[in-house]
Amino acid sequence: MKKIIGLNDIARLDLNLATTFLALWEARSVSLAAQHLHLSQSAVSGALARLRAVTGDPLFVRTAKGMEPTPHAAAMAPALHDAITAMQAALSPAMAFDPLHLDRPLVLGMSDDFMLACGPALVRRLQREAPKASLLFRQCNRQTAAAMLQSREIDLAMVAGGAGASLRGMASQIIGQSSYLCLGEQELFARFPEWTLEDYVGVPHVLVSYTGRSGMVDDALRNLGRTRTVVTALTQFAALPAFLQGSGWIATLPGHAARALARISGLMTAPPPMAVETYDVILAWRRELEEDPASQWLRALVAQVWKGEAGRTS
Repeated sequence: MKKIIGLNDIARLDLNLATTFLALWEARSVSLAAQHLHLSQSAVSGALARLRAVTGDPLFVRTAKGMEPTPHAAAMAPALHDAITAMQAALSPAMAFDPLHLDRPLVLGMSDDFMLACGPALVRRLQREAPKASLLFRQCNRQTAAAMLQSREIDLAMVAGGAGASLRGMASQIIGQSSYLCLGEQELFARFPEWTLEDYVGVPHVLVSYTGRSGMVDDALRNLGRTRTVVTALTQFAALPAFLQGSGWIATLPGHAARALARISGLMTAPPPMAVETYDVILAWRRELEEDPASQWLRALVAQVWKGEAGRTS
């Protein structure tokens, strides 16, 4: 029956025997191996004797050509070489993090309003600072962020609203705030220079909502005893320009997304004629990544880009 080596057995082994074995494997000579290891020949001979006792095999046989390895030694050599190399890498001092050397995908979870606002700028910054890395985006919100982080579908989440129970168990950081703006055609807003609540509820609306049924605007209007006419409902923001151009309709959406869409579509933004909430913009990540240099760098990058993009007014 093959003997199973446990942790206690490993603790009693002298791991220097592995380096001695590899020196003998390379040199095929006790004296040359001793020179390489800066040991005496007697020390290397003693280590070889212990290796033979541990493995139950001669390992190296003296011949006219030198110390020739046995088949058992030949089978051992690759595994020991890989193990020693892995140990050296694991025990070496950690190198200072440099994004120029980062060579893997980074997966960022966010809803499409954040993708519109800062996604392109994030990719451009990544190309400059970490050209070997790539940035992958996954649809995510504060209801799904914790599960996606826990399952390692994403490395970092950017979500709206309070951290609350939906991000319980995750580390998080508030990087800014956002609110809401109306998006529509210039001709529409020119018709209403004062833009009253009556004007607002009298215009057909396009709703963008995760549920596709109601949103923040409906809650705010309900508190004022008013309702609006919703002609269609979407679950993503990117399609809004196609619905708004030439229609005379409006949409009320997160200000950062409204400004991004206005820049690429020729539509205009205006503040809604009623009080709307301001909410936090939050980054969330797994707690085990708190001190991870790559995660710290990515969090700082996203925060910087958000600050720059959210501050743009046109």
